[in-house]
Parts: sequence; structure tokens; C-alpha cells
Amino acid sequence: MQSPDGEGMNGERLQAVAREVAASLPEVTEGRPFVDKLDVYKVAGKVFLIVTDDPDEQIITVKADPSDARALRAQHRTVTAGRYLDKNHWISIGPGTGITRALATDLVRDSYDLAVQTLPRHDRPPTQG
Repeated sequence: MQSPDGEGMNGERLQAVAREVAASLPEVTEGRPFVDKLDVYKVAGKVFLIVTDDPDEQIITVKADPSDARALRAQHRTVTAGRYLDKNHWISIGPGTGITRALATDLVRDSYDLAVQTLPRHDRPPTQG
């Protein structure tokens, strides 16, 4: 999967794309409920994205289907078991070869969708068209 980012994005760009995508999704809130260096994105109180605010550790952490998470870890050197959260259902993505804008966008959107699926129907945001 190629993108204008070529072989892969740097950490700053990866995080900017993740923040941009998250902010475009319905009913997303952002804050720092855990520590000062973690931006946490939620939908209806459910975490779906964590972005570090540390120049020495430019990663994003997203929710993922366990089988997809395993495949991504096998395919990309900079995709690892989720930092801070359940290692089966979360992955952390760092900059590197193959980490494109398209991949980052898909991962954030998929994470959001997984979080929304856990919500009672009446708490779910309207679907996007």
C-alpha cells in the first residue's frame, strides 16, 4: 500500500495524521486523563487512540482485532503489542517503512469503529456517510 509518504512516515507526521483523522470522526473528545505526555482520544468515554507527546517515543496506540494485530506485527517492524493497554487488543505503531498515511488512517478509523461497537446503541454516534 503506497501513499504520498513513500516508504513510510516519520513519527511527527504519523502522529499528526492520527490526530487529524481522530478529530474528523463524530463525537470524539481528547484529553490527558492519565499523564501529561499522553493525548487520549475517546468516543462516548471509550478510548480508541493514544498519541504520545514525547519526541523520543513518537508512537500511536490503537485498538485492533487480535488477528489483525498479529498480522500487522508480523508485517511491520514498528508495529508492536499495545503499550499501556491490553496486548491482544491494542497495537502501538511507530514510524518506519510501510507505515503510510493510508495505513495510519485505516488503523485509527478501525480503532474508532471497534470502540463504537462496544457502546450501547443509544450511545453510538451517528454513522458517517
